[in-house]
Amino acid sequence: MNGADAFRVSADAYEQWMGRYSTPLALAFVDFAGVMPGMRVLDVGCGPGALTSVLADRLGPEGVVAADPSEPFVEACRRALPGVEVVSAGGERLPFANDSFDASLSQLVVNFMQEPEAGVSEMRRVTRPGGLVTGCVWDFAGGMTLLRTFWRAAREVDPERAATMDEAVRFREFDKGGLATLWRAAGLDRVRVEPLVVSASYTGFEDLWSPLPAGVGPAGAFCAALDEKRRAALHDALHRRLEVRDGRFELSARAWAVVGTVPA
Repeated sequence: MNGADAFRVSADAYEQWMGRYSTPLALAFVDFAGVMPGMRVLDVGCGPGALTSVLADRLGPEGVVAADPSEPFVEACRRALPGVEVVSAGGERLPFANDSFDASLSQLVVNFMQEPEAGVSEMRRVTRPGGLVTGCVWDFAGGMTLLRTFWRAAREVDPERAATMDEAVRFREFDKGGLATLWRAAGLDRVRVEPLVVSASYTGFEDLWSPLPAGVGPAGAFCAALDEKRRAALHDALHRRLEVRDGRFELSARAWAVVGTVPA
């Protein structure tokens, strides 16, 4: 399964699974990126529009353009933000002229690109000299509680397949050092990487579990492919490993955020 296929699901399923983290992360990410009123900004891999919405609040709809290769996400973003231009496009081939934006942002996307190097280079191409190219990726190896715990539970059910699908394994090059290397390889200057920590709340364990069988993201794809017996085993293993009581709870999540400046 490639990155785009992992998210050809309903926007509602995505919102239930990962979307609840997206808005608080977007707020922190926009501050990290230095987005200021008066800028024209591109959201690469906009999904249903969490980051796009935060950008539109800060810049006005006319200051934001969004792009995503998933048609369900493009339609959801257009419905939610009718004043924003939203186009169907992957990050590796952006349909914009050189130097079109003051900044290009990509939230939780670059690791899912089929060609990450091309994606970051495209973000640089469409950003003016002196502008900012930014991205953020979950700390899959340790700081993203939900996903780290999920894959530990998954290894109890199907160790071999879980080991190959675990995002900490698949995306190990997108850690703090890897992101800095990727940004510098694209020719960006003054590259820096910082952690962003957010949290999400759940009304109970079933609130967390319910979107997984829909197949959203790598974790959902793993869950959806299981037979009924092993899916029930995964349910119980994840519940046990999270060590959450009945009722409302919160989970923390850390992302690595990277920013670089387009050379003058």
